[in-house]
Amino acid sequence: MPESVSPMLATLVDRPFNHPGWIFEVKWDGYRAIALVDGPHVELRSRNQKSFSEKFYPVRDALKVLDRKAVLDGEIVVLNEKGQADFGSLQNWRSEEDGTLIYYVFDLLWLNGRDLRSLPLLKRREILSQVVPKNDPLIRYSEGFPSDGIRFFQSAKRLGLEGIMAKKGDSPYLEGTRSPAWLKIKSALRQEVVIGGYTRNRDSPKVFSSLLVGVYRKKALSYAGKIGTGFSDQVRKDLLARFRTLKSAKCPFERIPDVNSPSRFRPDPPHADAHWLKPQLVCEVDYLELTADGLMRHPSFQGLRADKKPRQVILERPAPIDQIDPVKPRKKNLMVQRPTPGKGPKTLLNPSEASQTRVVEGHELKFTHLDKIYWPADQINKRDLLNYYHQMAPFILPYLTGRPQTLNRFPNGIGGKAFYQKDVTGKVPDWMETFLYHSGTENQDKHFLVCSGEASLLYMANLGAIEINPWSSRVDRPDNPDWCVLDLDPDRNTFNQVIQAARVARKVLEGIGITSFPKTSGSTGIHIYIPLGAKYTYGQSREFARMIAGMVHEQTEKFTSMERSLEKRKGKMYLDFLQNRPQATLAAPYSLRPKPGATVSMPLDWDEVKPGLKMKDFTIFNAVARVRREGDLFRGVLGKGISMEKACRKAGSPFPEI
Repeated sequence: MPESVSPMLATLVDRPFNHPGWIFEVKWDGYRAIALVDGPHVELRSRNQKSFSEKFYPVRDALKVLDRKAVLDGEIVVLNEKGQADFGSLQNWRSEEDGTLIYYVFDLLWLNGRDLRSLPLLKRREILSQVVPKNDPLIRYSEGFPSDGIRFFQSAKRLGLEGIMAKKGDSPYLEGTRSPAWLKIKSALRQEVVIGGYTRNRDSPKVFSSLLVGVYRKKALSYAGKIGTGFSDQVRKDLLARFRTLKSAKCPFERIPDVNSPSRFRPDPPHADAHWLKPQLVCEVDYLELTADGLMRHPSFQGLRADKKPRQVILERPAPIDQIDPVKPRKKNLMVQRPTPGKGPKTLLNPSEASQTRVVEGHELKFTHLDKIYWPADQINKRDLLNYYHQMAPFILPYLTGRPQTLNRFPNGIGGKAFYQKDVTGKVPDWMETFLYHSGTENQDKHFLVCSGEASLLYMANLGAIEINPWSSRVDRPDNPDWCVLDLDPDRNTFNQVIQAARVARKVLEGIGITSFPKTSGSTGIHIYIPLGAKYTYGQSREFARMIAGMVHEQTEKFTSMERSLEKRKGKMYLDFLQNRPQATLAAPYSLRPKPGATVSMPLDWDEVKPGLKMKDFTIFNAVARVRREGDLFRGVLGKGISMEKACRKAGSPFPEI
């Protein structure tokens, strides 16, 4: 049995896939750990050979009962109250009082003197399943599923997991190698970074305001941006204590960053002083995207990484799945196609047959009347509508999955008669999810259709639902919206005035510490979303939006109104805060609209919200290519959510206790 093992590493890829011979596992959000078990003597090692034996002593002690000589590979995690792996809690774990510690074991390298690394993965796992105790609360076998990788990934995202692993069933264990036979697909962008310094605002000299971080490119530490969120007060204190022994007069970055220069994300930062550190600490961050100059957009601190060496930290870019040799189809296409940057995504439906049947996520869907024209002036038909939603599915589904839907159906296109459908009782297939909701205003029960994946999205589109209208809340918390929205609805106003009001709203929100996310409505206005994380009621969301609308109105009263009545508005733009109520819906991000030109409700970077922006900049013809190029600019809407209490205090307004 070896004295140490360097674990096999996985390649990051851009999307999930289906392919025979692969198994899929949960990607646990914890510390990778090799367990060297020699009867009662157990040693836990990190991927860089740091001992975990004392820090995670319950796992070490639990492994002693195996009474074997074995080398195991797995992940140490701490589960939160929801049963989810919580990396922050793991990083701060000290004893059993700090959370439920679990060692998920997914591979077996040695057993009783026999080297198993050359065996196929499936054989190693078969043996492993007999080694791991069946009912041990600390040592658990990490299940693998030879199933639909795309559906497994969607389920992982719904459960709030970090992502999934895909492993080739016949692959050997290649120690210390980053292999294309093991792949990782992440639910959100996450990156390890090296802490090279921190800033202190001159008006708050006792605490740091942000971390200055970077990644290694060749031998130089390249600046990657500032991290200003994700810290509790205790974490700030703990980090400052660590920084005392790492202070340096020399900037560790290849180029000295100007920490006070305006950026496109924070135009007027408070004046801050930089303090440099020796680059010895590694932390992990979530972020929205990378800018063209290599800076992370909206990074959020997740915790320190004791298992990584700074020099190992490089920028991790996902490889296009089509370029990974083990999953390339040989004779026929066995994979469900998804967008890949730089390549046109394949369509679902062929251009000739008027009726076609396809199996989507295991469900047989029959698509009919595909030649029917839905946008007459543009000669766009129903087939084009369905192909669009198939191509856009990876981007739009995070805003639809688990949410009741209001169907706005146009069975004969935008020129025909349309109608809304909320109640689908007895009108949809048995495999479709529905949600029973009692309408107090109409005093009746309704079964709303619930989107559960691409199959249900395409089912809705096949009914003529050109635009997709989800609730702001999910079925697991129907009275708690995930976002608050301010709808800028023009009357006789120009679109440039809508843009002006939106920019005022952004300034108001930033003034009370809130990051917001704009999108075009796809019709005439702009929607501004604020993440809530399902922490507040619809009533609180509505009153909070009323407060924001009032602050915007104070600065734009010449052309805006908060009056719902058309007569009382007198042609002014409506600052609509009443969209924040149960069952109210707006077109989802990336939804098509039943408007001439087949416009799309498109998420924007705030830099794009300026005079010259037009609604027809984003249509069925260019939206997929844009999103594949720019990524999902709206991802932050589904983040942990703001503190409404803090925002109200900064605004000098009472917190809405509703």
